[in-house]
Amino acid sequence: MNDTDRTGLWLVGARGSVATTVATGLAMMTSRAHGRDGLVTELPVFVDAGLCPLDAIVTGGHDVSEAPLAKRAAALADAGVIPASALVLVGDELDRADERLRRGYDPEEEGQAEGVQRLADDIREFREREGLARVVVVNVSSTEPVAQDDPAFESLAELESAWAAGRSPLPPSSTYAAAAFLAGAAFVDFTPSTGARVPALRELAEREQVPWGGSDGKTGETLVKSVLAPMFAARALRVRSWSGTNLLGGGDGATLADPDAMASKAVSKARGLEAMLGYPVEGPVHIDNITDLGDWKTAWDNITFSGFLGTRMTMQFTWQGCDSSLAAPLVIDIARLADLALRRGESGPMTQLGFFFKDPVDSEEHQLFTQLDSLGRWACAS
Repeated sequence: MNDTDRTGLWLVGARGSVATTVATGLAMMTSRAHGRDGLVTELPVFVDAGLCPLDAIVTGGHDVSEAPLAKRAAALADAGVIPASALVLVGDELDRADERLRRGYDPEEEGQAEGVQRLADDIREFREREGLARVVVVNVSSTEPVAQDDPAFESLAELESAWAAGRSPLPPSSTYAAAAFLAGAAFVDFTPSTGARVPALRELAEREQVPWGGSDGKTGETLVKSVLAPMFAARALRVRSWSGTNLLGGGDGATLADPDAMASKAVSKARGLEAMLGYPVEGPVHIDNITDLGDWKTAWDNITFSGFLGTRMTMQFTWQGCDSSLAAPLVIDIARLADLALRRGESGPMTQLGFFFKDPVDSEEHQLFTQLDSLGRWACAS
C-alpha cells in the first residue's frame, strides 16, 4: 500500500448507532484517545497483511435520517455505549464526518434506476473530493423484511430492462449494492438483508470487477454457537435441542418487532448449526423487543445433549453485550480487509470474510477458528 493512499468507508445507515460508533471509534483511536480492543485486524496474525492504517480511513455515507452525528453520539454516550469523553475529544471530527453524509434512497421519492445512479454518483464524488484510492461500502442499516414476491432477476439484462420500464423491483439494500458496484466500490452487507444476493447483481459485480461479501454480522449469540457447536461435535456429544431467546431494544429491536423483518433475522441466526454438528437439531430462536434495553442485548440459550450410554445433560449460557460496541470494530475490520481485496484486484464473493458473518456468502463453513485461520492465510498471502 502506498503511504499516501487513503480508503473510504461509506456506510449505509450512516447516522445509526453502529455507524456513529464506527465514526467515533475511528476518531478516538487515531487521536490515540483510546486503545484498539475488539479489532481483529490488530491481532498478530495480520501484522504482515499490509492493511490500510486506521488513520487512512475516511468515513462517509447515506442515510434517510438527518440527525447530526454529534447528537447521535451524545445519545450513545448517555447510554454508556461510547465514552462520555468522546464528545469533547472528537466532536470536531464528527462534525467533519457529518458533512460527508448524503441523503439515502427513499423509494417513495424517486425511481430505482434514478436512485441507483444518484447513490453511485455520491460515492464517486466522495472518492474524488477526498482523494481516495478506493471505497468500501458497508450496509449497517435496519434489517429488511424477507423479500418474497420480487422476481429473482437471473441476469443483469433482465434487471436493466425492468429499470428502463420504470419499475423498482429491488429492495433498498440491493439498490445500495448496485450503486456501490457501479461506482467501482466493494460492497459488504452487515445485515441479513438481500443486498448483493441477487444473480443480476453478482453479474454486475463481475462486470465491474469488484468484490462483495456478507451477510449478518456475527456479534453475540451466534458467535458463541460457532465455538460451542464444534466442541460438542469434537467430543461426540449428541445435541438434542438448542433453543435461544434474544432480548434487545434500540433501533434494531424496533425493526425486529416487525414479524417480516424478524423472520429474516431468525433464518440467518439458525443457519450454521446443522452444518457444524452434522445433523439437524430442534430449537426455535425467539427475538423480543424490550424498549428499555436500548442498545444492549441479552441472549439466553438452553442446550440439551446426551453422552455415554445416552445420559441426558443440559448446558445453558447467557450473553449480555452492547450491540453497537460489538459490531463497530468488525465493520472497521471488514473495511480494511475488503480494501485489501480491492488492492489485489479481486472480484466476486469474498468467502474469506465468513469469520464475521452468521450467513457467509458462498460458504458452508461456520466454525469460528477454522474461519479465522482461513482469513489469516488469505490476508497474509503474497
